Amino acid sequence: MRARSSAGRWAVSLAVCLPLLVALGAALAIGHGSAASDAARPAARPSAPPATQVTVPTQRATPSTRPVSESHVVLALGDSVPSGHACGCSPFPETYGSLLSRRTGAQVTVDNRAASGLQTADVIDQLRDPDVEGAVRRADVFLVTIGANDFGDHHDQVVGGTCGAGDSDCVSDELDTMGAHLASVLARIRALRHGEPTSMLVTGYWNVFEDGDVARRAYGEAGLQASLRLTQRANAVIRSVSTAAGARYVDLYQPFEQAGRDVTALMAADGDHPDAAGHRLIARTLLAAGLPRS
Repeated sequence: MRARSSAGRWAVSLAVCLPLLVALGAALAIGHGSAASDAARPAARPSAPPATQVTVPTQRATPSTRPVSESHVVLALGDSVPSGHACGCSPFPETYGSLLSRRTGAQVTVDNRAASGLQTADVIDQLRDPDVEGAVRRADVFLVTIGANDFGDHHDQVVGGTCGAGDSDCVSDELDTMGAHLASVLARIRALRHGEPTSMLVTGYWNVFEDGDVARRAYGEAGLQASLRLTQRANAVIRSVSTAAGARYVDLYQPFEQAGRDVTALMAADGDHPDAAGHRLIARTLLAAGLPRS
């Protein structure tokens, strides 16, 4: 066989290698083109979480943000004190309603069924009236002030110092009866509410009889002190019965009779009922006792 020249060998080599070089260049061009495209493409955004996973922070309700749909109905029961007798002013149940609305932002309606002269037995009868029964079912806050008139028959004996003590105490039976009747009142309210949220605020008294300058002029300091002692006994019964019934007892003795205060400034002209300042004090004391249960 005749040997090939070197030029021929190069021609053969190029003929063989040229296709390989073209293929390699195409491959390299394809690879670099892919990298360039990836570099030019914007980075993919992370997928948004499903809507159910989006958490929106909530704010605690304040008077300015609380829903206006929240409301309270306040029902006042009792004697001439919550009725506003002799005051010529807004009685404390209405003032309490305004303060409660301002504090909570809730819409508050006040239904005042208190009346002068009522005793605890009268409120029991009142709660048998279908109209009052309906009022109880509609309300969720109850203000109860009752019991002072249960001792009216012994007023002169108490302030005159002839009521006695121990077995001869002229008001012991009245104290027991008042407590039993008050327990019935609170139980009747509970029964008519049928387990619905219910807040019962039951007040005591600063004095079950006259107070201040009127009392001192009428029966002297000794008679005033005797009426205050009876008041403290009555309040103890009211407190005990209220606590047993799951109601809040609201003390009015200390706010009115605190040392250094002239209670006369909180009394109407008859010395027996609060004036406008006295009613405002009662309303503030009730609000300070705690907000209604929901």
